Amino acid sequence: MFAGIDEVDWASMEHAYGPAGDVPAMLRGLASADPAEREQALDGMYGAVHHQGDVYACTLASIPFLFELVVDPGIPDRGGIVELLTSIGGIDLDEDDEDEIDEDEIEGAANYAMAATAVTAGADVFFDLMADEDPGVRLCAPLALAALHDHPGRVLALLRERLPIEPDEEVRLALVEAAGRIALRHRLQAGPAAAWLSRLAGEGFPPGLRLAALAQLARCAPDALPGDVVRMVTGLLRQLRSIPERRSGAAPALDAQAGAAETVTGPPDAPAEPPAEERVAPVTLVGRLRALSDEEVPPAAAPWTADLLRTLHIGLDDRVAERTALLTDQLRSADRRQRIDALRMSSGLIRTWRGSYEELVRLVGEQLATPDPRLAEEASQVLEELFGLAAPAADALAARVAADPGAWVRDWPSGPPALGSAVKALARLGDARAVPALTAALERPEVPHDVGFAVGCLGAAADPLAEVLRRRLGEVPLDERAHDRAGPLLTGLAALRAGEALPEVLRVLRGVPEYRGEWVRTAALRALGAFGPAARGAVPELRVLLRSPGATSATEVAKALWAVEGDAGAVLPVLIEGLRAGRVHEVRSAVNALGGLGARAGVVAPRLRALLGHGELWLRVDAAIALWEVSGRSDASVPVLLAAWERNRHARVRVAEGLARMGAAGAGSDAAHVLRAELASVRRHNAMDSGYGSHDTYEDEKLLALCRQALLWNTGKGPAT
Repeated sequence: MFAGIDEVDWASMEHAYGPAGDVPAMLRGLASADPAEREQALDGMYGAVHHQGDVYACTLASIPFLFELVVDPGIPDRGGIVELLTSIGGIDLDEDDEDEIDEDEIEGAANYAMAATAVTAGADVFFDLMADEDPGVRLCAPLALAALHDHPGRVLALLRERLPIEPDEEVRLALVEAAGRIALRHRLQAGPAAAWLSRLAGEGFPPGLRLAALAQLARCAPDALPGDVVRMVTGLLRQLRSIPERRSGAAPALDAQAGAAETVTGPPDAPAEPPAEERVAPVTLVGRLRALSDEEVPPAAAPWTADLLRTLHIGLDDRVAERTALLTDQLRSADRRQRIDALRMSSGLIRTWRGSYEELVRLVGEQLATPDPRLAEEASQVLEELFGLAAPAADALAARVAADPGAWVRDWPSGPPALGSAVKALARLGDARAVPALTAALERPEVPHDVGFAVGCLGAAADPLAEVLRRRLGEVPLDERAHDRAGPLLTGLAALRAGEALPEVLRVLRGVPEYRGEWVRTAALRALGAFGPAARGAVPELRVLLRSPGATSATEVAKALWAVEGDAGAVLPVLIEGLRAGRVHEVRSAVNALGGLGARAGVVAPRLRALLGHGELWLRVDAAIALWEVSGRSDASVPVLLAAWERNRHARVRVAEGLARMGAAGAGSDAAHVLRAELASVRRHNAMDSGYGSHDTYEDEKLLALCRQALLWNTGKGPAT
């Protein structure tokens, strides 16, 4: 074994962390008799030689030796090496990717192509591994073949042949998953694969196998799913829960005839269609058992059920009603892990798709009453992101908050404390039952950084907090940590428009420290602006600051002075000067402030009109709205807003605000058309396939409300406010 490995000039190559001279030691480590050494070697291969999916020259040089390892029955843990080879060879660039490659990426792209060619050329070895004595090898071989072999018809035939005689349950599920992968990647095999999966989903097969087949059908052929798929899945889950716990890997008997393959349409070795999706490193859903902490319950009879349900949900995609019904059943399960998974999937569903979620949210709220702290915290985190949509769980949230004062605030090893999820969720509903928790949070030595935003969500219900906010602000030392300590308090006082806190705010404004002083001063100015005429005592100070703002933006001073005194003549020259600022965000601030002056700033209309062609989209949007505000004309503004709507979906809330105020969505107008199209969409406007923001659902619900408001105003049935 490893003949010629020392003849390779490894030292001339590099991996993710430098010279590749250590690669031979890693390869030899994969063959070690010591499990710890094998694990360390595999980690090294992924961490350095195949770092984050990259393919280097040393990765290519490793491929022949990795194949030597996987075919040697004396090597333990070869399943991990099969997965490594599958990952190395499973990256394929499509035409769109090739068009985007720049000169610096050409070498990497060539390496991907060579790796795919090299691993695919040796992929026949995976056929023999389908019958290997090691279940771990048999678990990984099906997806290796599905992802890499050039003859998918032959692979599909082997999967069907292998299923009736495979003794390991998880491996059976891997065979089914491989069929789904083939259907996704090879158009010619999609029909035969879907037909086989449909047959496996029928009566007469074990419930786990049927569930796996339904999950793959949802991914590769959703139209082939039975009409009563939710009823079927919930019934299968109940069957799985009732099966006595058995030894891991042992499988119930499967009738050999039941799994036998009927004739596959088309020759088994027919040339493959171009991949329907990029070749990516396949993830074996059924081979991943979640590690349980010591305090968790023993493993369930079918620990792979959660993976199959996640796959099913991904496949069902925009079928919101069916997914909601399925999650409703999952949240009623006696299996706490299934409920935790259902909570996470519920969060993803609501964050991505619009729908009717009242019953689902109520069931999420029911999880708060569980004695299991992890389950309750997962439910709190789901509700925290829902804002108004969490209303069906309001009573459950209030009960949870009242019962667990220890969770009102969360302390972190580094960084400031934060409010607990249940408290934030309750406050975001505007529910006064959050006030005791916020009161206690405000009495802590260090106030949670997000308490001011929670006060803002509560609105008038938070009025009792004004006095403690004022007192704590008066106690803040004006040192280098003033911003961290005063910021949340100033935000809360601004939200309450608590003009009685004027002396405390002026103290901060006058004693701002050098360090992060601009931030502190800006927060204080915004609080004064929120107080409005109640802060009239600050006018002399604001006028002095307007003439010599120092490091603070003059626009911020002007906005505060306008809100407090209402003297357009005093602030207009400063705001006009702000239009010449060098930074876009400063220009936007001046533009928005000028819009707030309305007709009193009519003189700047030509300048705002000139900004409609600015290169920064957000500035164009602000200028369009401000132009309408100062001139009362929307003819030049609406086309700019609609163009921004199409160009950047994240600008849609701001655009809809403008359209709603302008009354520009008359019957038959372009604005009415785009607003109605938005309301008809099932997918949230800001949903992303990877990553999300904590306010995504809130922002999308706000967009929907603004769209309805704009359209309602133009029917004469409601106000535009």
